[in-house]
Amino acid sequence: MENRTDKNSYTLIFAVVMVVVVGAVLAGMFSLTKPLITVNEKIEKQQNILYALGVNENDESSANFVSTDKAEAMFKDLVTKQIVIEGSKVIEDDKAYLIDVKKEQANAKNGKTRRLPLFIGKSKEGKALYVAPIRGKGLWDAIWGYVAVDKDMIVQGAYFDHKGETPGLGANIKQRFFMDDFIGESLLDANGNFKGITVAKGNNDPKNEIKTDNEVDAIAGATITGDGVTAMIKADLKLYQSYFKTLK
Repeated sequence: MENRTDKNSYTLIFAVVMVVVVGAVLAGMFSLTKPLITVNEKIEKQQNILYALGVNENDESSANFVSTDKAEAMFKDLVTKQIVIEGSKVIEDDKAYLIDVKKEQANAKNGKTRRLPLFIGKSKEGKALYVAPIRGKGLWDAIWGYVAVDKDMIVQGAYFDHKGETPGLGANIKQRFFMDDFIGESLLDANGNFKGITVAKGNNDPKNEIKTDNEVDAIAGATITGDGVTAMIKADLKLYQSYFKTLK
């Protein structure tokens, strides 16, 4: 009997079989690569935190993480404690770096208690520092960062990144000339009240020599991205102030 391959039923069956086969292959590949993806995400977070602590492989102009083969060992050496702040509770948790800040922000919007991870470590010089992750919205998509402060909430280091900001403009939040400006800026005003740091267009301190104005110079042509950095600093880091008051 002649097999007819031009019938609609044959086409449908063939399509279904291909979808099942391709789906099985993709599922198998995901299962195989998921552990590697998880490890890479873990190392990247550790590199971000280390960068905020001032531990990096920067050259004169560009920002560079410590290498992946060194990150985990240096993280264990320099991050002495990981804690999670839940309302009035402070809990030690050596997996705090795995907390998803985006999910915690969503939980807070839904009336749940937001968990705040905080990494207590030291700089290369041995100074005690506290690193907090923050997340916000840029011009096109998500922006995020890690900010290291001392017990007085004075910034000692920062790392920012983005998902889809404009190259040469908003994407420059991850460039050294922008991130380094935050070092030495206070999150508090002269009276000890939380004020945050504003990425200010038209700032009269383009070299960022004044460290008492709670401002850094904006990136030309990236006003909305800069406003996003300002907003996430003010919204997220303010949540940590009650903890820092306990350090006094």
